[in-house]
Amino acid sequence: MSTIDWIVLFATLLLIVGYGVYKTYGPKSMDNYLRGDSDMNWWTIGLSIMATQASAITFLSTPGQAYEDGMRFIQFYFGLPIAMIILSVTFIPIYYKLKVYTAYEFLENRFDLKTRTLAALLFLTQRGLAAGITIYAPAIILSTLLGWNLFWTNIFIGVLVILYTVSGGTKAVSITQKQQMAVMMGGMILAGIFVVKMLPVGFSDALHVAGKMDRLNIINFEFDLADRYNVWSGMTAALFLFLSYFGTDQSQVQRYLTGKSLAESRMGLIMNGLLKIPMQFIILFIGVMVFVFYQFFQPPVVFNKVQTERLINSEYEEPFSKLEDEYSEAFEQKSNHISELLAAVKADDEQGIRNAQSGMKASQKRQEEIRNEVKSLIVQNEPNAETKDTDYVFMRFVMDYLPIGIVGLLFAVIFSAAMSSTASELNSLGTTSTIDIYKRSLRKNESDKHYMLSSKWLTALWGVFAILFATYASLFENLIQAVNLLGSLFYGTILGIFLVGFYMKWIKGHAVFIAALIAEAIILMLHWFNGESIIGIEINIGFLWYNAIGCILVMVLAALIQLSQKKIVKG
Repeated sequence: MSTIDWIVLFATLLLIVGYGVYKTYGPKSMDNYLRGDSDMNWWTIGLSIMATQASAITFLSTPGQAYEDGMRFIQFYFGLPIAMIILSVTFIPIYYKLKVYTAYEFLENRFDLKTRTLAALLFLTQRGLAAGITIYAPAIILSTLLGWNLFWTNIFIGVLVILYTVSGGTKAVSITQKQQMAVMMGGMILAGIFVVKMLPVGFSDALHVAGKMDRLNIINFEFDLADRYNVWSGMTAALFLFLSYFGTDQSQVQRYLTGKSLAESRMGLIMNGLLKIPMQFIILFIGVMVFVFYQFFQPPVVFNKVQTERLINSEYEEPFSKLEDEYSEAFEQKSNHISELLAAVKADDEQGIRNAQSGMKASQKRQEEIRNEVKSLIVQNEPNAETKDTDYVFMRFVMDYLPIGIVGLLFAVIFSAAMSSTASELNSLGTTSTIDIYKRSLRKNESDKHYMLSSKWLTALWGVFAILFATYASLFENLIQAVNLLGSLFYGTILGIFLVGFYMKWIKGHAVFIAALIAEAIILMLHWFNGESIIGIEINIGFLWYNAIGCILVMVLAALIQLSQKKIVKG
């Protein structure tokens, strides 16, 4: 990067961190530290909720996913507005009525201490690991692109977040997230404008190319449990995920518990429900436009530049060079087919469109075959090398083609996103550890100041844990899927506990506690054997369905256990 880009990057980050520390330094009470004195307006809450969910993974993986798989990921969010309405009507009023610091306090009021502790521990487990991924995900990409050491990149991101999160608590997180959201969406929209302007064809022609290459596949009504992204999984399985994430995950609950009133918190949630789908659409569409751009300008065989440079400096240089030549030939053939397509579209020649489309897809398939051969060479050269490169697509485009200054801003987008989501996670982990574990079960009668300081220390410790996990983590198939998978392993069980608490008043604590343990064990077993068979039954389930299955299992099992207990008592 140029000197100007470095200045833009570091100036943006330091201004955000400095502003957060300055505005919130030295809270005087636990309520101020954990709930920010409950004085946030609805639009601050809405932006904070969106920034918490919009991690660096969103801005790294989502354009890459659109490049590889088109727009269909947008269906994942179709259930979000419905979830926001359900939460506004049911969950939030109860939290406000009880004046809780965490969502899990409700569970002790409704059930018992062990159920509250179990839910809190499930949250701490999955969110603690997720915090590590939200640091690691951008760190490994940024360290590769910038030539930084991965260990020090993890520490850089982690320490920046710990600094203002520990200093100012919940209010610091919410205040800085407004600036971070402005940087994130402003930078992405600017990148989208640049990529469209850089296309050698008109916007309508670009849409024709994207459509004929199956990248505008927004809606899929085909029901398939193994398919992660279709209308049915978005409106059902993902709905359960959103209910659990926004209704029971403390990293989100803590955002709207800071509201001035119940109405402000509700409006903040509804704002998120209305704006999240357009936001994801914009990011996915930018990825599609990057795909179209690379139909006219030859893309690299592999977007991770470090991997290809290592091949060039190895014994595999000659076969790699031959594959690059074949890749260029396939690209030229596809370019000719694209020209034929656009000519056929203008002439309204349906047969010509079909022939050109067939040729484009054949050339694209050949390019993918060559990419896979190159990836095989990479693995032969380095057996432990990560060859999944879609997370590098967008930032490689940024570095290769965008002007000076914009490159630094786009890197600031990724760092800001990493900081915003990680700050919320650490803040919620510190709060839950303090309120649900330390204060409730270990040190019950300490002063307000003692618990505030404890929360600071526990937030910092979770930050250190996240950095350590990030240091020793390994890449999943796709970063954005990694976070959704991790949540899906636990969210269904947690949501089931809460729904039993809200709607199945006759079920007691012991029944739901046992049901939750059994349900979580079944979900972990399903995931372990997913893609294989159990006692002759083939298991092939998209991980989003874990949310619905876990939730329903808890509710059904709790009912059965409670009924069996009543029969035993009567007998």
